[in-house]
Amino acid sequence: MTRPDRAPERARQLRDSLNRANYLYYIESAPEISDAEYDALMRELREIESQNPELFTPDSPTQRVGAPPSSEFAEVTHPVPMLSLSNVFDEDGVRAWHRRALEFVEADTASVVCELKIDGLAIAVTYRGGVLAQAATRGDGVRGEDVTRNVRTIRSVPLRLSGDDVPELVELRGEVYFPTSAFEAFNREREAAGLPQYANPRNSASGSLRQLDSSETARRPLDMFFYSFGHIVGGREPPTQWDALQAMRRWGLKVNPWTRRARTIEEVMEAIGAAAQERAGLDYGIDGVVVKIDRLDLQRTLGSVGREPRWATAYKFPAEQARTRIIRIKVNVGRTGNLTPWAELEPVNVGGVTVRRATLHNKDEISRKGFREGDKVVIQRAGDVIPQVVKVADDNVRGAASAPYEFPSRCPACDQPVLETEEDAAVRCVNAECPAQFERLLEHFASRGAMDIEGMGERLAQDLARSSIVKRLSDIYSLTEKREQLAGLEGMGEKKIANLMAGVEKSKAQPISRLLFALGINGVGSEAGEWLARHFRTIHKLQAAKVDDLLQVDGIGPVTAQTVYKWMRLPGNVTLIDELEAAGLTLEDDSPEPPSDHPMRGLSLVVTGTLETMSRTDAESRIKSAGGKASGSVSKKTAYLVAGANAGSKLQKAQELGVPVLDEEAFVRFLLGATPT
Repeated sequence: MTRPDRAPERARQLRDSLNRANYLYYIESAPEISDAEYDALMRELREIESQNPELFTPDSPTQRVGAPPSSEFAEVTHPVPMLSLSNVFDEDGVRAWHRRALEFVEADTASVVCELKIDGLAIAVTYRGGVLAQAATRGDGVRGEDVTRNVRTIRSVPLRLSGDDVPELVELRGEVYFPTSAFEAFNREREAAGLPQYANPRNSASGSLRQLDSSETARRPLDMFFYSFGHIVGGREPPTQWDALQAMRRWGLKVNPWTRRARTIEEVMEAIGAAAQERAGLDYGIDGVVVKIDRLDLQRTLGSVGREPRWATAYKFPAEQARTRIIRIKVNVGRTGNLTPWAELEPVNVGGVTVRRATLHNKDEISRKGFREGDKVVIQRAGDVIPQVVKVADDNVRGAASAPYEFPSRCPACDQPVLETEEDAAVRCVNAECPAQFERLLEHFASRGAMDIEGMGERLAQDLARSSIVKRLSDIYSLTEKREQLAGLEGMGEKKIANLMAGVEKSKAQPISRLLFALGINGVGSEAGEWLARHFRTIHKLQAAKVDDLLQVDGIGPVTAQTVYKWMRLPGNVTLIDELEAAGLTLEDDSPEPPSDHPMRGLSLVVTGTLETMSRTDAESRIKSAGGKASGSVSKKTAYLVAGANAGSKLQKAQELGVPVLDEEAFVRFLLGATPT
């Protein structure tokens, strides 16, 4: 037993020894102590910490075993958005991307870094003072989920960074993955225990990180490669992507050793060819090669378009194909009512994954390619993830009983007539009471951009629907009568129930535009909800509108017009609107009518940068109140760009397209009715 006066120093020595052992074993693959020696050091550290709780530190290796179950994941806002990548599929695509990047920065050449595109889950890990402080999923790119406790269990992720140049705060991005060999061993263990096997390593990695009980995550041998900086404070950012990778290595982070630097597109294609050849021998899945402009200052200049960086792209490998047979064709009903056909297949291995079902896309695709039950077909995994049926096999032979597939004319979940539109080849159920749609619809209805019901996240929406506490949307507004049933749900204590009730009551005051979006009508997003609300002013006028009336709304096309018309006339939906009105929801737009003679009426404006007298949200709201449109991206249709401080790439884009730019003072005068000169 360690003497009390020596406990602090001995605990520090043990932490250092164990962290070094983890680094050598999981990152360098060069262990210097045996498993038995490691276990003995860990037992000694646990004993010291249990007897001296004040010696516990966040970077202690004992914290990798996991924590008690969490009821939910907190939301994390990324300081720098986690963007998705554009894709290219051949050398011409790589050349076109590189040429556009060079033209944008007016350069003759720019070196690039080629990195393997790991088939895993993107994660942002933040270190404060060198100690792991937070880990979050990508989510929608702006907001993700806090999975810190689960990421702590990944032994290749250091709890403390090493080196004398570690920044005060640094957010690092990377990919969590399930090594192929470990995944296969994990599945064998589950099979031996009589448990169902997991489908593929990527989905298993994602599911493992979203375990509410992090001790369960700790049982799964996840791994992680780091590949980029997200945000840095109190430190010097390296000048290039290559230097950034070297810095991460110095700090003790695991960086993929394959990475190559290339000066020309020919060298890029050589690297891609090498990756394709080495792919089968890797102990993790890859579906391509990520190509990045090396200089970080050029990356900043290039910026992004939409949610894709201009400075990087992903070369995607061709999808792997296999032959099998369609056993039967089935149809799924999604949240927005889309009927999506899929094929139940004779099991076949595609790229190391056993595939038993694959998408058939839509009704027209089945008809165009002539898929029938019993057909021998060619399938592939699109992007090495989503299995799809490509074509009927050339040697397919049909028997006398073979017949063309007849797509259902009624919803397979609720038996209501479906709506078919030629313009987007979609078949939809527009019944708001459809049980197949309801669970996701309930989650959407309560979401932040819709009715914003605090306390009703994905998990609770599922529980409410599956327990039949909420069978239709209007049941949300009678939850006050079901407190006992709510208390019976996992994790629903009195405080959470009270917060939920307050959130439900507050949502009644949401404007009609939010309600129209929340109802989940296909094609009616947040903007379309505002257009419809401003045009018809009340939901009852919208219910009475014909398709031609709907087409008079700026921004509403024929597909959405037909969908809204049909939705508003289904008896179940009519009843739902009546029930929501009786519950006290806002069904009228009482905001002032935009003046018909305002010079901003009908014009599209984009707001960028920081304004001094109002937030960007306020500015966009005032644009809409004046009868204008607030857009998120600059195009040739943009009438004006409103530029505040630190305007960035949108200002540059506007200047390139010749879009007039207004400063804040000119914008305010415009809002007051003065046409810009």
